[in-house]
Amino acid sequence: MKNYDVTALGEILIDYTPLPKSETGMMVFEQNPGGAPANVLACLSKLGKKTAFIGKAGNDMQGKFLQQTLIDAQIETRGFILDDKFFTTLAFVSLDEHGDRSFAFARKPGADTHLTFEDVDLDLIENSRIFHFGSLSLTDNPAREATFFALEHAKKAGSIISYDPNYRPLLWKSEADAIEKMRSVLPYVNVMKLSDEEVFLLTGEHDFGIATKKLLAQGISIVAITLGEKGAIVANHEGFLEVSSQKVSAIDTTGAGDAFWGGFLYKLLESSKKPMELTLSEIKTFAEFSNSVAGICVQRRGAIPAMPSLDEIEL
Repeated sequence: MKNYDVTALGEILIDYTPLPKSETGMMVFEQNPGGAPANVLACLSKLGKKTAFIGKAGNDMQGKFLQQTLIDAQIETRGFILDDKFFTTLAFVSLDEHGDRSFAFARKPGADTHLTFEDVDLDLIENSRIFHFGSLSLTDNPAREATFFALEHAKKAGSIISYDPNYRPLLWKSEADAIEKMRSVLPYVNVMKLSDEEVFLLTGEHDFGIATKKLLAQGISIVAITLGEKGAIVANHEGFLEVSSQKVSAIDTTGAGDAFWGGFLYKLLESSKKPMELTLSEIKTFAEFSNSVAGICVQRRGAIPAMPSLDEIEL
C-alpha cells in the first residue's frame, strides 16, 4: 500500500502577477506562489488527495513563503529544501486583455536548478501511486541528473509516471536543446499532458492525430493536449477525440494547464485502474472533469490560490 497519491519533482517559484498600475503609473505586482509541478499538487490536494513535493528554493523570504504555502496546501514538504547558496526563482507575468500570459524569469541560477540526486527523497517516490514531473528540471544540471535518478526509482517502484513538458523558451539554451531534453524522458512516461504549442516540439508533427500516435508508439498510454478555451484532445490506443469546454470569462490563465492535469490525475486515481486499462470513453469523462477544474482556475488570480475544491466543480 503506497502512502502518497502523487509526488511531484521540479520547480517551485514566485509568479509576480500584475495588478492595476499605481497612482504614479508604475507597474504593481502581486506575489503568487507557482511552478507547474507544485501547481498540480495544489490542485490534487484541494481535491482531497495526499501529495508530496520534491524540490529546492532559496533560504530567503521567497523560499520561506513557498514552504509555508505548501504546508498551508497540505502538501508534504519533507522533500523540499531551502538552500542558503541560491536564490528562489522568480517569474514576472504579463497578462493581455484575454488573461493570456507571457513570462520574464529571474533564474541565473535559481535554487530549483540545483536539486541534486542526493537531495531526492526516494521514500516519497517509492511510496507514491503517481510520480509527476515537468521539463524545467531538465534545463540544467544537477537538477537534470536528479530528475533521471528519480525517474529510474519511480519506474522500479511501479509508480505511474506523469509528464508535462511545460515549455518556457527563455529558460532553455536553444529550441534544439529544449527539444532534445524534453524528448529524452519520453521512454519513462505512462501519461502526459502537453499544450497545443508543444505538440510539434515533442513530435515534429503539426497534425494532432499523427502526433498522438507517435507519442503512444513510444509506450505512453494516455496523451492529453490542452487547447485553451477550446478544451482538450485526449488519446489512447483506441484513438483520439476532442473534448470541448464551457466558455468562461478568464481573468488569469496562469496555472490553467496544471489545474486541468491535476483534475485528470485525480480522476485517474479515483478509477484505481492502470492507464493502459482505461477506455477512450473513460478518458473523455476525465477530460470533461478536468476542463471544469481549469475553467474555475482561470476565473481567479494566481495559480496555487486559484485551485478549486471538489464541491465547487460541476460534475
